[in-house]
Amino acid sequence: MPCSADPGTAAPTTPSQDGIDYWRQRLDCAFAPVQSMFADRLQAARACLGEADLAAYIEAARLLCKLGRGAPPVLAFLEAWPAVAVRLGPQHLEAVMIWVRQIQRTPNGDVLGMFFETLPAVADALGRDTPLSDYLDLLAEVAKRSTASIHGRHAILPSHALPELIRAAPERLRQVRLEGLRTWVKHGLRHYAGHPQRQADYLAMRLADSRAIFQGQRGGTLLRAHERQMDLYLRACWDDPVPIIAYSEAFDTLRKPQPHADALGLHLPDLCADRPGVRGPDQYRLMVAHLAAHRRFTQALIGDNWSPFQRLAIECLEDARIDTLLMRRFPGLRRPLLALHPRPREGACDPARESCIRHRLAMLSRAILDPEHDYHDPLLRKFVDDFHERLAHGDGDTQGMAALATEYIIQTRRPSDALASVHFADTEVPYRDDNRHLWRFIDAGEESDDAAPAPAMALAAAIIHHYPEWDYTARDYLPDHVTLHERLHARGPADEIERLLQKNAVLARRLTRILDQIKPQDRERLRRQEDGAELDLDWALRSWIDYRCRRTIDQRINQDFRHARRDVAVSLLLDLSASLQDPIHGGRADQTVLSLAQEAVTLLAWAIDRLGDPFAIAGFHSNTRHDARFWHIKGFSEAWGDEVRGRLAALQAGYSTRMGVALRHAGHYLAQPRKDKRLLLVLTDGQPADLDVSDPEYLIADTRQAVRELERQGIYCHCISLDARADDYVRRIFGQQFSIIDRIERLPERLPEIFLTLTA
Repeated sequence: MPCSADPGTAAPTTPSQDGIDYWRQRLDCAFAPVQSMFADRLQAARACLGEADLAAYIEAARLLCKLGRGAPPVLAFLEAWPAVAVRLGPQHLEAVMIWVRQIQRTPNGDVLGMFFETLPAVADALGRDTPLSDYLDLLAEVAKRSTASIHGRHAILPSHALPELIRAAPERLRQVRLEGLRTWVKHGLRHYAGHPQRQADYLAMRLADSRAIFQGQRGGTLLRAHERQMDLYLRACWDDPVPIIAYSEAFDTLRKPQPHADALGLHLPDLCADRPGVRGPDQYRLMVAHLAAHRRFTQALIGDNWSPFQRLAIECLEDARIDTLLMRRFPGLRRPLLALHPRPREGACDPARESCIRHRLAMLSRAILDPEHDYHDPLLRKFVDDFHERLAHGDGDTQGMAALATEYIIQTRRPSDALASVHFADTEVPYRDDNRHLWRFIDAGEESDDAAPAPAMALAAAIIHHYPEWDYTARDYLPDHVTLHERLHARGPADEIERLLQKNAVLARRLTRILDQIKPQDRERLRRQEDGAELDLDWALRSWIDYRCRRTIDQRINQDFRHARRDVAVSLLLDLSASLQDPIHGGRADQTVLSLAQEAVTLLAWAIDRLGDPFAIAGFHSNTRHDARFWHIKGFSEAWGDEVRGRLAALQAGYSTRMGVALRHAGHYLAQPRKDKRLLLVLTDGQPADLDVSDPEYLIADTRQAVRELERQGIYCHCISLDARADDYVRRIFGQQFSIIDRIERLPERLPEIFLTLTA
């Protein structure tokens, strides 16, 4: 920050202290780079510091020169401190030098040059409301907690984390307050204690969990807190179950991303800061509505047919058309929409010095949406009237907006529009998207746009959930560490399931006899009731004998009846990882583990349906922690009919087995039925694993923790493993609550039997 001279604080120019030689003698530093730039630095400091503060400034530089760290820390201090003193006050120099002496006594003294280089930017980010001493305390704590010792020796290694924090501190403090930065830093030091390089990676934002935790410290409304509401809003108001995908504005330094829609879904910022009159949730609702309306009403245009200026105008008028339709259909959106739309001042842009095309289009957009605009330009008013005339008897169309925008550019074009300097003030509309969906460009040799059909399992739109994951090394949860995509499974031919039932007709008849034995009777007699539907003759006779013998009479001589029922809810969770595609050893050529699992699940579902127990079926697999997938096959409220049978027939396998998050999500649904016994059956053929996990113990520990969480909720977990070598890891995860089927070909027989044994 440049200093400005202040006559009230400038040092007096006495003969003894005015000369440069006097201050060189007090500096007493022989480094040639310091001597060469000292005069310029002294002149800048004199403009900012009083006599006493200038003397303290030179004394601090002299101390840095004697530390033995070379010229860089001295040069950085001489250049940085005057700006810091102006921003925060020169009284902070004593605290800074105390911190310097502390760091000098550790192996981390090499960071002093970087510390002073970044200090002016840190001071700008902190402001006068946050003491600089709090920042210094945080650096000291990082240096202390992240400095590693060599095992068996007294030597100390320098901190890997401290340089990363100092280097990134200015940018981080512009994104969060110091309290949030401290929380984020302490989380990384605690979770990666004993792993210095991992601590450095965490503070450098090279780890995904570092970014996720940092996001939680930023001020504003988080998308993940309202993602479910936005999804329901899309389904209820637009009948458009498109996925919502978050992007971050905190880590994009080259180009600020904007909301947009593409083949993957609606992309929204992960965080919205409140704006005057509009809270974060209302901004999200407006973004979603704007994108959903584009998906319904906008038709793509060939971008090669228009110039860049024409495309800019078409985007503006098409956005204005979409906003007009939104306000017609949902009048409640008018207030936040107009509050967020800028109101450019007429005449604010000087066409002699800068391009005003964005300014003119922003005024046109505002005038279209706000009947109370105060613009007087007759050409602008004419195009506003033309716009509303086009929408007077319908919704208009994109082609009409393109024609109107082209005419507007022709009549308003100025030579200054091509100037490199563009007027951006009050021209950005924060809830609007970047309109990438509006354009198609034809390139030479371009192949057909017809995409290959998506796999059956990828057809359904996803609902996104975030779940924590247990880190056994830190003995704590990593918050929002796993992203789970919940989808409704695609449907196949239902008659395939009927064929499987006919194939196992002999086994079905045997199961029928077992079901008849454990199935509750329609009526259950309740004896010895004071009030009841009938007299209980046995107990009535006993009471008569007691009466004649002059003993106390038991008045419970009636009997009643109630409908007997099993109070059980069951959820079957299927591991759909790629290993289920393996063929069965010794079986038919076309027989795989997946096909046998389909037979077994079919028989089990048929048996549970015969018993009348509510049950659900789901599958899971994963492709790293960012893409854990949960497939709904049957919900508790769905009947065992053709729709469910069709989904079961369409099962496919792929990817890996991240089991803990699937257990947590299945438990979320199983906790809702109010039953005395809630059973979660897990059918798997291997141990938990995923592509982004190298430690085999990590996911085993997380799955074990998920089982314990479910037990605390009263949910009984039982694992049915098809891995003959699973005894060790299955026992560590599920305790004694597991069954191992060595002969996979017996799965259709064993799975219903295990269930009946558990619920008899």
